[in-house]
Amino acid sequence: MGKDKDKEKVDNSEVLEGSEAIKEEVLTDEEEREEPEMKVDDENLSDEGVMADNENAADEDSEEEEIEKLSAEVQEAKDKYLRLYSEFENFRRRTAKERLELIKSANEDLMSALLPVMDDFERGKKALEESEDHKTSKEGFDLIYNKFGNILKQKGLKPMEDKIGSEFNTEYHEAISQMPVEKKKMKGKIIDVVEKGYYLDEKVIRFAKVVIGG
Repeated sequence: MGKDKDKEKVDNSEVLEGSEAIKEEVLTDEEEREEPEMKVDDENLSDEGVMADNENAADEDSEEEEIEKLSAEVQEAKDKYLRLYSEFENFRRRTAKERLELIKSANEDLMSALLPVMDDFERGKKALEESEDHKTSKEGFDLIYNKFGNILKQKGLKPMEDKIGSEFNTEYHEAISQMPVEKKKMKGKIIDVVEKGYYLDEKVIRFAKVVIGG
């Protein structure tokens, strides 16, 4: 009987030792299982931080691209504005020039119509100068003539100063006749002015009709 009890004690102690060993193995296995889970959590946190950094970097890149795009649009708008402004300035200058030319052209027609009147004045003035009996009429005629001439001058009309013996120039003169001359130096030169020529603002609106020596 005593031997049996001793055997039971030995068996019980072995069972206890075995159960303790099993508990230690179970605890060890649980700790080993828990440690990888904590490592996985650390890796997840690290990945999330990297993703957040990448998102921030992507947002910054997107903002820079948007700024560059807006800058390019602003520059394009400036260039377009400068082109439009330049075209408008050219149009304005061209229109002003055409308007001025139109006004000058209208004045040219007016002056051309008045020139025969000027011719009549000059003929009448010459006739009065040759007469000594009409002094009073001559003074009145001179007053009208001078007034009329000043008005035309203010409008830009200017007579050609063609003198006897000056060179014949086809840009200003129209030869209506050619007469023989005794002096060789008068050949090809103006020997008489039949009708005076006129400028309007430096433009010839009527050629002088002259006689040249042959």
